[in-house]
Amino acid sequence: MINEYDIIVIGAGHAGCEAARAGATMGSKVLLITMDMNKIAQMSCNPAMGGIAKGQIVREIDALGGYSGIITDSSTIQFRMLNRSKGPAMWSPRAQCDRQTFSLNWRYVLENTNNLSIWQDSVTELIFESGQLRGIKTLLGAKFFSKTVIITAGTFLNGKLYIGQNTTEGGRVGEISSYRLSDQIAENGILTDRMKTGTPPRIDARTIDFEKAIIQYGDESPQKFSFLNIPSAIQIKSKQLPCYIVHTNKVVHDELRKGFDLSPLFSGIIKGKGPRYCPSIEDKLKTFSDKDSHQLFLEPEGWNTNEYYLQGFSSSLPLEVQMEALRNIPGLENVKIFRPAYAVEYDYFPPTQLTHSLESKIIPNLFFAGQVNGTTGYEEAAAQGLMAGINAHLKNRGKDPFILKRDQAYIGVLIDDLVTKGVDEPYRMFTSRAEYRILLRQDNADIRLTESAYKLGIASQERMRRVESKYESVNSMINYFDNESVSPQEINGYLSQVGSTEISSKRKMSEILSRPQVDINSLLKFVPRGTTSTILAEKERVTGLEVLDDKLIMPKYPEDIYSSIDINKSDSGFAEIVEAVEIAIKYKGYIEREKRIADKILKLEDMSIPSNFDYSLLTSLSHEARQKLMRIKPSTISQASRIPGVSPADISVLLIYFGR
Repeated sequence: MINEYDIIVIGAGHAGCEAARAGATMGSKVLLITMDMNKIAQMSCNPAMGGIAKGQIVREIDALGGYSGIITDSSTIQFRMLNRSKGPAMWSPRAQCDRQTFSLNWRYVLENTNNLSIWQDSVTELIFESGQLRGIKTLLGAKFFSKTVIITAGTFLNGKLYIGQNTTEGGRVGEISSYRLSDQIAENGILTDRMKTGTPPRIDARTIDFEKAIIQYGDESPQKFSFLNIPSAIQIKSKQLPCYIVHTNKVVHDELRKGFDLSPLFSGIIKGKGPRYCPSIEDKLKTFSDKDSHQLFLEPEGWNTNEYYLQGFSSSLPLEVQMEALRNIPGLENVKIFRPAYAVEYDYFPPTQLTHSLESKIIPNLFFAGQVNGTTGYEEAAAQGLMAGINAHLKNRGKDPFILKRDQAYIGVLIDDLVTKGVDEPYRMFTSRAEYRILLRQDNADIRLTESAYKLGIASQERMRRVESKYESVNSMINYFDNESVSPQEINGYLSQVGSTEISSKRKMSEILSRPQVDINSLLKFVPRGTTSTILAEKERVTGLEVLDDKLIMPKYPEDIYSSIDINKSDSGFAEIVEAVEIAIKYKGYIEREKRIADKILKLEDMSIPSNFDYSLLTSLSHEARQKLMRIKPSTISQASRIPGVSPADISVLLIYFGR
């Protein structure tokens, strides 16, 4: 049996899948170890990808050559672009997925990735030789050796499950925890702590009265996550599975409060900090005690199952309390469940102990990614896994790490926040965390990141070719709008119709498009049919690009909707171009201003600080600043400026000391 690898990845959740595939695609010999090959990339909570800021992350993963977007597109049952009523910096794609198809497709991708092997087992300890990390040992007694190890163990390290007073060991319901590994890591000097998360009950759709629920449809023209066209990522044009909204009430709240004395969350049994932005239902009642109702979402788990996910009803309350409360929700009076809500508490490693490459500062060649770094969400985990896989490969090759800055990607913001600021609760990405969010839109992730990924060897030549072709078209169309004019006779009728001021002389089409009332699709109607411009030709050229020749599994849709599905033809590529042109023209001033601000502030990134610098020498620094700087050891003045407790006055001291 081969037992020597370049990279070993522990855990096959979203982080582990992206890490393993990234390293193997770049040329490393990778071993992925998972407790259960039937649970690869399991969607432990809601079977959905994307959402506010998370959708931007998935698009960035895709632009970097990762597979989360492709897998999502191949298993989507409903797509929505959130925040359409706001500016494009806030637009966030979200897809409800078929849970089983999602996992099966990730397994298919991994099993058919060159240089990648899979081993089903539980890792119990790391192997050290002469003080150097050399590999891992497993529960079955196997030993595997490698140059680097990536830990992506999710919620399984010393995991405990809670339902009222009932406590069992596990990282997910019905799945055993991982022991000894976390303790050994702590013995080697890495700090550990506890966090908590939870999941709601799974509902039997046959017992739901949907007539009492509010229906929530997907977008009429559903988009996709991947910038590639995937044959198996079927775009459902007229039929998607709907979601539903129900509400709690005073009676429900009174029933839930009856179980507070038995809640491990309130009794102190659970020590770990839970997610602020995805609280349990009992947390909501405590925090928002004045509210008589909370909104809940009934979301389908797939095309061929009666299982529904009750978003917003995570809980650690006793089973009987959960059931009585559920049956007082309109529409759920006769509800049956497949399994109850529960909480899970697990070990994590405070991420300020990592470099920006996600390598441990304490144990060289050991990388951490995902929930073990204190994050929550599939998207945040997958992004970290991708970056850890890339950087483990680069470390093995003696190359500099691949680091994304805060003005380059939400992924850059995510990792910088983790290693610089740390976490005191499960970290979730929001658009508000990114100071350059007008630059980090979901529509331009490919132009921001794909060229770098192509140079690294993780993004394919076909992907790079599509990006180049797309932005040739974007620039061509922008140039057309900047140079072509429209007359009052042609445009005033439309301007009057949309409530925009009429013009008295010819105006450039870009000037007209910059008006808030004007949309590009309407303006395209004024492009002369006989024009030699490339606009109409661009549509033919873009839709003629090759699609990715994949063999992913297509969900088994009910036969009555096959007529509404168009597998072979899509003008989504042209739609992406039109959207990019409109944003570039409408928001030109904002984009240019944010670029100037980013360029000015990020000059501090070039001001490096030696890793072994002794901050005690600088008595002009505040005591708190010296403590924080010694612990986190920032690599640049810019990173130091983002550490909580390091003031502008402290940064001035550093600038003076380093002669800047």
